Amino acid sequence: MAKHEHGSMDISAQEKAYDGFLKASTRVAIASIVILVLLTVYNS
Repeated sequence: MAKHEHGSMDISAQEKAYDGFLKASTRVAIASIVILVLLTVYNS
């Protein structure tokens, strides 16, 4: 079995996926807040 060296794995794909996840999560959160504010304004 090959010896594993800590920190030697290429994680560029994981970093790219995580960055995309953070961007999508941020956009969904902002859109949700905007929708809630608009619902509050137009229903009052």
